[in-house]
Amino acid sequence: MLQNNLKIKSFKNPPQKRGIFYFIPFVIFILLFGITSTLQAQAKIKFIETKKDLGKVKKGDVVSADYGFTNEGDQPLIITNYEVECSCTTVDFPKQPIAPGQSSKLTVKFDTKSAYDRQDRKVVIISNAKNSASVRIKCFVVKP
Repeated sequence: MLQNNLKIKSFKNPPQKRGIFYFIPFVIFILLFGITSTLQAQAKIKFIETKKDLGKVKKGDVVSADYGFTNEGDQPLIITNYEVECSCTTVDFPKQPIAPGQSSKLTVKFDTKSAYDRQDRKVVIISNAKNSASVRIKCFVVKP
């Protein structure tokens, strides 16, 4: 009688068909990867100059300074508002989106009728940029 030295493997638990739940971790990974890629695509504001010193100005004058900037991001830059310390300072900013790589300017106006001596105004720019941005205007108000 011949004996076979072959061993037959038996499966106590034969392989099962993979259900939809098997693929859920892969789907979640792909969705998270897509979301983080989208979040990284943002506008980025870069000012040429952030501080301007206008020197001596006469009390009662309205002085202004222009600040050029560029959108260094890969999405359109949208400036929506600004914050200042007092109502004597206003900002004219572009209302239309600034395309990636494009430049524009904003104008800060300071009314000196209620100011005296050394003045330093900070303007915080509110936009969809991933970085925060602010500019400063300085002057020394003297009697007319």
